[in-house]
Amino acid sequence: MTEPINSNQNEGKPNIDAKKISRRDLLRLAGVGGAGLLLGAAGVGGLFQTQERSAAKPASKAVKADKDQIVSFYGKHQAGITTPAQDFILFAAFDLTASTLDEVRKLFQAWTSAAASMTNGEMLGKTNDNLNLPPSDTGEAEGLLPSRTTITFGVGSSFFDARYGLAGKRPAALADMPAFGGDELRDEWSGGDIGVQVNANDMQIAFHAIRNLARIARGKAVLRWTQEGFQRTSGADPANATPRNLMGFRDGTGNPDVNDDGEMNKVVWAAAADGTPWMDKGSYMVVRRIRMRIEVWDRSTLGDQESTFGRHRDSGAPLGGAHEFDKLDLEKKDEKGKPLLPMNSHVRLAHGDGTVKILRRSYSYSSGMDHKTGQLDAGLLFICFNRDSRKQFIPMQTKLGQSDLMNEYVVHTGSAMFACFPGVREGGYIGETLF
Repeated sequence: MTEPINSNQNEGKPNIDAKKISRRDLLRLAGVGGAGLLLGAAGVGGLFQTQERSAAKPASKAVKADKDQIVSFYGKHQAGITTPAQDFILFAAFDLTASTLDEVRKLFQAWTSAAASMTNGEMLGKTNDNLNLPPSDTGEAEGLLPSRTTITFGVGSSFFDARYGLAGKRPAALADMPAFGGDELRDEWSGGDIGVQVNANDMQIAFHAIRNLARIARGKAVLRWTQEGFQRTSGADPANATPRNLMGFRDGTGNPDVNDDGEMNKVVWAAAADGTPWMDKGSYMVVRRIRMRIEVWDRSTLGDQESTFGRHRDSGAPLGGAHEFDKLDLEKKDEKGKPLLPMNSHVRLAHGDGTVKILRRSYSYSSGMDHKTGQLDAGLLFICFNRDSRKQFIPMQTKLGQSDLMNEYVVHTGSAMFACFPGVREGGYIGETLF
């Protein structure tokens, strides 16, 4: 038990209880009597460490979550790719500042431990109840359910430059994207050594994840850019229908079936046979920040809007169809002999001959008002996963950039591609197959 600092030798000096003294008061009192208080070898830090834990509030306990609230961080593939889309996203790109490959490895090991804890709804670290140390968790998710949080990691082409001796391990499929029609890319929303996609059914939890990953990365990596996104929440749409984008149309109708393993192996998952063994069971993620010219779109007729998409706004059905998931009829014509599905409509160009597919996992975004134009800065945070972007996303976007009717209403302001690692086993760490 710490005794109050009050004795015959200190007669005439303040009676001070070491349990109640603040650091500021202690430093002020260090000058009392000219010679100051003699604290011995322990010093200021030693005195504060003698405080009893009972003087503080008891540590909060984690909320017990139902299994359906948790998506495990561990597995054959990373979560957040074929996982049913959650309500919110916070995407972050990081640039590395680490000096050595060993530092980068240690960063991914620390991130793995943190990600596994956060997706389970657990607090990070062991100093959240120590009054003398900074908390090891920032605290804004304390007491909240895990909310099906997933954290997905990937590395960009710049990760494989000369800094860490990994140039020879860069996958050929992690290609630099060409300039596409409609591009007005800006550095503040493009590129990055590392990409991290956090999804959750609660935005505060998603923010907590990125904030703590950035905190853990201090000295090894810094944030390059971030973008929040949303869709209708599961509570607002009990039917769990295909979400609508900010143009009012359903987004993701043409996705392949994520429950079909054969289709996923063909469309999404990389394989060792592709030429990069460390990417086996990983995938390539494309991120595009697409600003919509909302004000122009809102003045367009419903007929023009449906011709642009190639779908009916109400049902989501392709023009000439009755239901959302009706197959596209590329040959059907109207009474004047014109294709019912316009040749330059978005859905027709994206579909092509039906052999090239991607898995879309996009979210709407709103970043307030563009003060230069007085218009909304809002649109689509387009995210897709594919096995090889050279054969899937790039040729698809090249075609869209050339003649898509949608180009009148959108501009692409951000772009990045990341090689998303395969899943991680318990006891291992994300990126282990590369390092």
